[in-house]
Amino acid sequence: MPHYQAWEEFTRAAEKLYLADPTKVRVVLKYRHCDGNLCIKVTDDVACLLYRTDQAQDVKKIEKFHSQLMRLMVAKESRSAAMETD
Repeated sequence: MPHYQAWEEFTRAAEKLYLADPTKVRVVLKYRHCDGNLCIKVTDDVACLLYRTDQAQDVKKIEKFHSQLMRLMVAKESRSAAMETD
């Protein structure tokens, strides 16, 4: 399971994974209070991408990316066109 250190690399890999097969991709957010870590995991049961942070400024980036993916998952329009416009 690759742990990404750079946010940009993680988002590119997660978008690529989602666009490859949108019906199989799952996104999980997990916060561990005892460690102060926020973790976002994107998986399709074959590949698993993980980004973990303890920085408060990263929370907004994760929240924005997570909501963008959720909008794509429920949208009926072209998924690739919507991802490129955001």
